[in-house]
Amino acid sequence: MSSQGVPQDTELDLKDVELSDLDTEKQPMNASPPLAGSPGSLGEKNGVVKVKVAEEEEEAELAAKFTGLSKEELLQVAGTPGWVRTRWALLILFWLGWLGMLAGAIVIIVQAPRCKDLPQQDWWQKGGIYRVQPTESFQDSDADGKGDLAGLKNRMDYLSSLKVKGLVIGPLHVNVKDDLAGTNLEAIDPKFGTVTEFQEVLQAAKKKGLKVVLDLTPNYKSQSPWFSPEILASSDFQDKMEAAINYWLKAGVAGIQIGSVEHMLNETQLLITWKNLTEIYAVDDYSRVLIAATHKQDPWSIFSLLNETKAVDLLTSQYLVGLGKDGKGDASAHWIDSYIQAAGEKWPSWSVGRTEVGLIGEHLLRLYHMLVYTLPGTPFTDFGDEIGLRDLPVWPAKSSLVHMQWDNTENFGFSKDPQLSSGELARNVAESNITVQSQTGDESSILNLFRDLSELRGKERSLLHGDFWTASSSAPSVFAYLRVWDQNRRYLVVLNFDSTPTTVSLKHHLLPPEVTLELSTFPHRELKQQLSLTELSLGPTEGLLLSFPYVA
Repeated sequence: MSSQGVPQDTELDLKDVELSDLDTEKQPMNASPPLAGSPGSLGEKNGVVKVKVAEEEEEAELAAKFTGLSKEELLQVAGTPGWVRTRWALLILFWLGWLGMLAGAIVIIVQAPRCKDLPQQDWWQKGGIYRVQPTESFQDSDADGKGDLAGLKNRMDYLSSLKVKGLVIGPLHVNVKDDLAGTNLEAIDPKFGTVTEFQEVLQAAKKKGLKVVLDLTPNYKSQSPWFSPEILASSDFQDKMEAAINYWLKAGVAGIQIGSVEHMLNETQLLITWKNLTEIYAVDDYSRVLIAATHKQDPWSIFSLLNETKAVDLLTSQYLVGLGKDGKGDASAHWIDSYIQAAGEKWPSWSVGRTEVGLIGEHLLRLYHMLVYTLPGTPFTDFGDEIGLRDLPVWPAKSSLVHMQWDNTENFGFSKDPQLSSGELARNVAESNITVQSQTGDESSILNLFRDLSELRGKERSLLHGDFWTASSSAPSVFAYLRVWDQNRRYLVVLNFDSTPTTVSLKHHLLPPEVTLELSTFPHRELKQQLSLTELSLGPTEGLLLSFPYVA
């Protein structure tokens, strides 16, 4: 039947159309469209749609790109009144801000406290000086029991550990007692060593940053160190002294010490001449020092010597001997202040004196060390004072010939000790803690206190060259003073000379309510703690070194 054949043909035709449409869609978008009326004409419409979408996307992409304004357009926009006003406002704000910052910086600089200029100081003003005198008692090297230059050289590491700035050694020259003709000021006594060994001492000291001063007191083996007034005034003696000073300064010593200057009051011109020699050999920071020493301790006699010996750099004395023994701090304060005032513009110096060390006891000796290393001026220390040296553990030093005690071996580190019998040594060496060896490892020892004080004295500006002011103390046994330099850390020293505990209140307009404990002569005090100055407790003969910051 014909009616049933028609649908079959139609179904075939629809399948052909779908396949043709599919083929057209697979053709590229830029392919030529099929002719109208062909089976692929259905693909023409689809292809046209795809081309239009691509063109629109390309146009949108080109529109999104900003090409900027041309020069003419930019100038046209920049010249508008709104932009001109904006530019002027921003320019004015910039300069106002810059000028404001400049003015603020100027105000800060003008109002800020200015630092004081540091004073010019020579090496002997920057720390302590350690006296190896007499040199024959310091350290031997050749098993004869007498100290010598080689022994001194071998102990240079120890001397460096004391943080001092210089040494005084000698006299070393050949001296026939009371005989000028037999005295050779330019020759070293063979018992001390040779010129070569002397140069080795100078070189060893230089490597450790230590200066060496030579004592050139001519007749040192006699009670009359300057022979006689007639010899002192003779041109022969004066020429020999001048030649010897020249000789040793050329050899490299950092200065000359002259002892017993109280015998030279009628010959002060000699000191002026010798001072001129030391100035000739001054080179940059290596200036040479002339030190005069006296055994006098009466303050008025020493004040007289200060006035008479203006040609020397330092005058050492035993002025402090006996200070504080009565337990009166206020009397000690007056004693110290009077000496400083009498010195005037001259640089003072302080020392304790060997014969007093054993007599005053260790506690008071600790107090003395704190005193001399915190006062304005140069502290001098005799060898052995840093350990409380005595002949024996229970005896004070009876003579200037007591040997330095290095360790707990027999003879305390010397090959032999001619002053003591072997029985006495054997009995006392084992009991002694007054040796360098036993105190070095003991943080509570007087030796370590000395080292701490010496180190602070050499690096803290307030202690180096600060002003000295006494503080008001509520306890008569307590002596307190401040050391202050400009905007640096300040120090307060409090010394109780009484043998009993004391509570004190201290006042000064520079003092804050609380201070920091830096050092105590009592070894078991907790350091770095804050202490109140309204009720400050001190032990018997205790000294405190306290600090507080500068506050503008």
